[in-house]
Amino acid sequence: MIVSDQFGREIVHSIHKLRQVISIYVYCFDKVGNKQWFDKFAKVKAVVTELGELITRIKADHKIQKIVEEPLSINIFTTGGTSTTGVNGQFVFSQILIDCLLRLKSTKADKKELIEHCKQQYQGNNSELSNLREFCEDYSPEKALWWYTRESFFYKTLNAALRNQNIHIIFLFRGFISDIHCQLKANQADDTLQVYRSQMISSNELETLRQSCNQFISINSFFSTKPVLFEIDANPALVTSKPFADVSSYSEFTGGSEVLFMLGSIFHLKSVRSSSNGQVWIVRMTLCSDDEHDLKKVLIYTKQQLGSGETDLETFGKLLWEMGKLDLAEKYFIRFLEQLLLNNPLLARLYEDLAKVAAQKGDYDK
Repeated sequence: MIVSDQFGREIVHSIHKLRQVISIYVYCFDKVGNKQWFDKFAKVKAVVTELGELITRIKADHKIQKIVEEPLSINIFTTGGTSTTGVNGQFVFSQILIDCLLRLKSTKADKKELIEHCKQQYQGNNSELSNLREFCEDYSPEKALWWYTRESFFYKTLNAALRNQNIHIIFLFRGFISDIHCQLKANQADDTLQVYRSQMISSNELETLRQSCNQFISINSFFSTKPVLFEIDANPALVTSKPFADVSSYSEFTGGSEVLFMLGSIFHLKSVRSSSNGQVWIVRMTLCSDDEHDLKKVLIYTKQQLGSGETDLETFGKLLWEMGKLDLAEKYFIRFLEQLLLNNPLLARLYEDLAKVAAQKGDYDK
């Protein structure tokens, strides 16, 4: 809500406690004279005299609020279990999926398909279509973090795909995810950090976290931190495969610190406790070492099945097959088939893969 100083003094007392009101901005001519009076109210985010400053502040606060309200997709690994089915299976496959995509070379056709998808998603939205044109003309791997931290179609589409586990869109984004990974690695923090992120979660999600103390959790998206709910200790000396970095210098919004964790980062859930005033639950986590014993043996075994070095669409399809996603596996086998020359020796193996998938689906006509 935007109010003048006179109107604000009349109504802020009445509206400040309303849950529907998240932020109040005072737009006036006397910043110094009004600031002291309005500072008594936590929901008054700023007292400003310039329209440009007001717009910039609202944009920055809106971005933070969206992060707070944006649901997190979390996988939990229960110690003592090495099964690749059920809860642990989802955890393991989400880790392997990221590893496979980072090693799967992106193509111009994939990027073109992603751009067309975004054009359809934002049809009629001139602002985002303008951002999209700028992206097509100006993007380079060195600007990956800048684009991710910018409030635009890039962040919105990628985060929605990661949150909802839309595998095909994540697949199309893989080249850009790889660029973000490289930039995080190049800007890896030098010292141990303690960072915070505020987050709205449901009662059921909170109870799941409370029941999962001393287990491992993985966030299925890039995980930026802002004060206050999740309390995270992160030591860069222990982690190399999933980097994290302070990305504040890449953000279009200045004035705050933002640390970005690579998607799939694994955390050891230490405790879930209520704050001293009882109004906030504090979830304490530690970023896991690459050599964390309970995880390493499971992940190494599964990665060995995929091999090392650059992967291809057959490997990606087989991983999806193992995950039980038969339609997607078939889709990527066919996609790979269409890329190969008629004399390629892989053709026979791909047709065999397609036949096995069809048989498992009960689609015997194929």
